[in-house]
Amino acid sequence: MTNKFLIKGGAPLSGEVEISGYKNSAGAIISAVLLSEEPSIIDNLPQVTDVLDQIEIIKQMGAEVEWLSQRKVKINPKNINPEKIPINLFEKMRVSVLLIGPLVIRFKNFKIPHPGGDKIGLRPIATHLQALESFGIKTEEKDGFYHFKAPEKLEGKRVVLKEFSVTATEIIMMLASRAKGITKIEIAAAEPQVQDLGNFLRKMGSEVEGLGTNSIEITGKEKLSGAEFSICPDLLEAGTFFIAFAITGGEGKIKNVNPEHLTFFLEKMKDIGVNFEISGNEIFVKKSDEFTGTKIQVLPYPGFPTDLQPQTSVLLTQAKGKSLIHDPLYENRFQHLHELRKLGADIEVVDPHRALIFGKTELVGGKINASDIRSGAALILAGLVAKDETTIENISQIERGHEKIEEKLKNLGAQIKRI
Repeated sequence: MTNKFLIKGGAPLSGEVEISGYKNSAGAIISAVLLSEEPSIIDNLPQVTDVLDQIEIIKQMGAEVEWLSQRKVKINPKNINPEKIPINLFEKMRVSVLLIGPLVIRFKNFKIPHPGGDKIGLRPIATHLQALESFGIKTEEKDGFYHFKAPEKLEGKRVVLKEFSVTATEIIMMLASRAKGITKIEIAAAEPQVQDLGNFLRKMGSEVEGLGTNSIEITGKEKLSGAEFSICPDLLEAGTFFIAFAITGGEGKIKNVNPEHLTFFLEKMKDIGVNFEISGNEIFVKKSDEFTGTKIQVLPYPGFPTDLQPQTSVLLTQAKGKSLIHDPLYENRFQHLHELRKLGADIEVVDPHRALIFGKTELVGGKINASDIRSGAALILAGLVAKDETTIENISQIERGHEKIEEKLKNLGAQIKRI
């Protein structure tokens, strides 16, 4: 029997919450470890199923994995073998596609199953494959696998991506770190996880310039060494708890966060009327008088993050007036809105990328379903503010990206339990 969350809404949250390491950053770093044949030590790993499953994948491939503490792991990737990839785990996660970069470097000729992940849209990997072709890497899809064949020696290239793809940027960065000469990536993604990967590659011995911009230059090295690295804080978890304090009429401190990763999000929160203060790596959310509707335009970093759009949608059901959400990135990004309507939210989905939210409306508890990580987090927020009890099903989706979310919420006074 699958677990569910049962939430009794109406309790204002208060206290302090410690933010975990960033899942999306961990996915890139764990993959990059395979670029060297020497051990690396990775710290501040979030204890979420996507990260633990990825570590299990490389373990089954032959990597030696030693946990030094709850969030710190030593990985020796010397004896990995792509023929040992566990198909069931690989097909479960989108992040597994990041292993392509290191495997191309180490093995030249190999195959992988199709990657999985959130059902938020088609999310094809055509951009990734086109970028690989720039290096002379041949790809073929047959019998449920992607087959790769790389030239014996990779040489640096100027690669112009077709879109601001985080994953494609990360794969090319990993390839470039071991390719001969200089690689320049144009239309590169600038997200915090890309910056984290670049900083890790530097520690391994690669030369990386332009992190945080849309033009990244990497001078490859014949060999990279192992390195020790700590994952950056999870900006998406921080944003989720930020809204949790605000929407419940509570106040509290969010610790271990990089506010610079949330610049645009925090500016929008000011527009909506959320009262907060920033001090170093902490954000203190205060009680707010009233929320006002606004327009949310999702954009690549440093714009408004698509992965905080669902949570913000819940906040806007409690804001006065009309709000417009425009999320052009994925065609199934509004599944949570249909669930919010079951609780009484006044929402009009105009098309797959635009929705109108009319507030303020009272939400009333009911039975709802988490379709992906971020939608699931949004539904928890709805349950916290809804009248009566809310049951959220399919919570394994939430646990892919949120570490012990119900325990953290309980510590803040939320009435939430697993059933």
